[in-house]
Amino acid sequence: MGCGSCGTTTGKPGGCKSNGTCGTSGCNKLNVYDWLSDVALPDDYKPFNIIEIRFKGSRKEFFRNTSNLELYSGDPVIVDSDSGYDLGHISVSGELVRLQLKKRGITENSDQIKNIQRKASEKDVEKYLEAKFREAKILERARTLALELRLEMKLSDIEIQGDNRKVIFFYTAENRVDFRELIRKYADEFKLRIEMRQIGYRQEAARLGGIGSCGRELCCSTWLTDFKMVNTSAARYQNLSINMLKLSGQCGKLKCCLNFELDTYMDALEEFPKAKTVRLDTVSGVAIMLKTDILKRLTWFAYDDRPNWISLPLETVNQYLKMNERGEKAPELIPIVVEEKTNAMVNTSTTATIDLAGDDITRMDNKNRGKNNRPNNNFKSNSNGRPENRNNNNRSQGKPSDRPANTTAKPVNNGDRPPQGARPNTNRNNNNNNRGPSNNKKGPAGPPSENKPN
Repeated sequence: MGCGSCGTTTGKPGGCKSNGTCGTSGCNKLNVYDWLSDVALPDDYKPFNIIEIRFKGSRKEFFRNTSNLELYSGDPVIVDSDSGYDLGHISVSGELVRLQLKKRGITENSDQIKNIQRKASEKDVEKYLEAKFREAKILERARTLALELRLEMKLSDIEIQGDNRKVIFFYTAENRVDFRELIRKYADEFKLRIEMRQIGYRQEAARLGGIGSCGRELCCSTWLTDFKMVNTSAARYQNLSINMLKLSGQCGKLKCCLNFELDTYMDALEEFPKAKTVRLDTVSGVAIMLKTDILKRLTWFAYDDRPNWISLPLETVNQYLKMNERGEKAPELIPIVVEEKTNAMVNTSTTATIDLAGDDITRMDNKNRGKNNRPNNNFKSNSNGRPENRNNNNRSQGKPSDRPANTTAKPVNNGDRPPQGARPNTNRNNNNNNRGPSNNKKGPAGPPSENKPN
């Protein structure tokens, strides 16, 4: 089914080659699956009259179905607006809307909930599509006018109302912007009612969408609606390097997914030592903890006088720390084998050896040797002391030493490749091919070719 945020205009998803509907309902902007749609309701049950409607991007609002219209997911409807009317598509209807209202913190008797006028006709849809086609040109011209006034703001997206009378400009800015002159120019240029709406950087990424570093669509544009604060401490608890280029999303803020697994790491860290510097007093000296693997429950220690790291399980470390608290010294640390090598790994490691002794360290000293002193690698001496041409095309007929010395060469066929270094005869008017056998000692010339008259 079509929506105004993608190239779908025929009521079918543009990316679905089966010419039907898909699980994303034409786009992947905050989709909701109505898992109560197939549940049979009692006969005397009155349906819930509040419906969630989706507009361009990730904007969703709630409206009352006062006319008791029979509406289904994806149907275009005409709804009330502050000035005129707007066109949207049904996102969720029924009892599931109660949960959506509770999630947004909106009561059922709120004055913010407007009414649904009617179902959209074909004329309404055509007018709506016409308004959407104008958005790209209007946005380009609006950015040009903002640059001419040198305003420190960024226009990210616009949305024209369904009745083609009002346009909303979404922008981001660091400081307060005085756009009174800009609004006057927009009104004279576009002949529409202008509304400027400032949004945050995360809301901007949610409206525009995109692909994250994980290879999937952005969470804020697909399912995430509440943006929680993300600190760099979330990366430290997960043993991630503090690299802002990798930890920042497309909005320029820290990635929201840093909070997804934070609770799991916090629960696992409860069993690890709480001190910033963990020391183990052993019979061989004091060992300091240098690294931890939270998921594998491993720790690495090292002595001051030894460069090697020793890996220990978390249970062993906690046992040794209790011994130090009682005044006892722990035994000498012995590393454990985390991953044993298989026989295939051992065989490949032993067979893959490099003969470094066979390499000549003076092989690169002859750099000043001229081109004339280079040996000709195309010839080598055979057993009879005669040079053998490496570029000989008739190797399959035997070695040159096995052939008679006075044999004449066979005529070269037209399909054979010429010897390396020989230049092809590109003169079409050459009449030497019509002559008799050549006096060349290599043998008779090839068959004559048909030449075109000059």
